[in-house]
Amino acid sequence: MYEPIRTKSVHSTMAGTPDDFPHRTREEELDIQLAGHLAALLAVTDDLRVVAPTADLDTAAERLAEQVTRLRGGRAPARAAAITTGREPNADALHRRAHTLAARALVVAASRADTAAAILAAERMDAHTAALQPRALASH
Repeated sequence: MYEPIRTKSVHSTMAGTPDDFPHRTREEELDIQLAGHLAALLAVTDDLRVVAPTADLDTAAERLAEQVTRLRGGRAPARAAAITTGREPNADALHRRAHTLAARALVVAASRADTAAAILAAERMDAHTAALQPRALASH
């Protein structure tokens, strides 16, 4: 009724041997993912430094850059120059975005068992949570 397949599968002929393409270990994949989350957090931190500059944000940016460089094997992250424009982003929105990115980094760092990155991510989450607290509570 049906004729048997006489040719090799496209998948087997395309892939060839398993050594035909590079493979990454789970740890390498997690390093890449963690570096990406921390680099995104660094970009938002740099944006916050323009909108609401503080010494804490300066220190955090340097620590984030160090971690990204470490995870990328010595390659420093690309950083945008601090340029002020007529339309500045909302600081609260940036703090919420930074908190979300720090949470993602914390999950990956915990999965990877990277204590330094996990501590930094947790500290950044706390800092952004504190920045989002109502201003009235800060004055009490």
